[in-house]
Amino acid sequence: MSENQPHSENQPHSDDQNDEEQRTLSFSDAFAAAARRSGIGQVTPGETPTVDSLLRAMGGIRGLIESILPGLAFLVIYTFTKDLTPSVIAPLIVAAIFIVVRLVTRSPVLPAIVGLLGVGLSAALALLTGKAEDNFLPGLIINAISIVVLLVSIIVRWPLIGLIVGVLTGDAVGWRADAAKFRVVLIATWCWVGLFAIRLGVELPLYLGGQAEALASTKLLLGVPLYAGMLWVTWLLVRAAFGHQKAAAADK
Repeated sequence: MSENQPHSENQPHSDDQNDEEQRTLSFSDAFAAAARRSGIGQVTPGETPTVDSLLRAMGGIRGLIESILPGLAFLVIYTFTKDLTPSVIAPLIVAAIFIVVRLVTRSPVLPAIVGLLGVGLSAALALLTGKAEDNFLPGLIINAISIVVLLVSIIVRWPLIGLIVGVLTGDAVGWRADAAKFRVVLIATWCWVGLFAIRLGVELPLYLGGQAEALASTKLLLGVPLYAGMLWVTWLLVRAAFGHQKAAAADK
């Protein structure tokens, strides 16, 4: 009995360590999967981006339609009717149709479900307050949170773009020891801060001024086009720093 006692005392500590390791691995795996699914992950670091890769990062033609059509429906209906209810219900119907189409074609349905939830939250806020501009409040909050997350990653010297690229290259931390790579991912991260800051800086005054039509138009213009442009810039920056690594590997 006494011989087994030390083992019983140490077992909980060992189990705690195993649980902690499993949680760490689960987070790492989840982050790696998210990085590969992200727009940046559609081009392997060091490779030359193409129009096809850009379209793939947008979710293809279907992804573009699903991103643009709900907002366009709000803009058109509200512009001509000034009636809030049909203006926010129409995007909900459009988003629901996207889910049905994906189910019928046996395509991944999660992106459409996430889109419906986002449209639904926006519509609920607008209907609860009776203010059309509140349809865009979740987007403003997302932009603000994105800026904070990116800035924190810069302040702690772990730029978010570097973390993503590190996962994609299989070298999670090595880029931090390379001054050129660190500088590039730092610049790229600042570029994304700029993207979200532009959106917030342009859209927030329109929101505070209750200019729902202008806000809808601006969100469309600063949405997919700006995102696509920033993806392309990021790919080119990363290619400049990581391209020699790929070439060296090919020579070997």
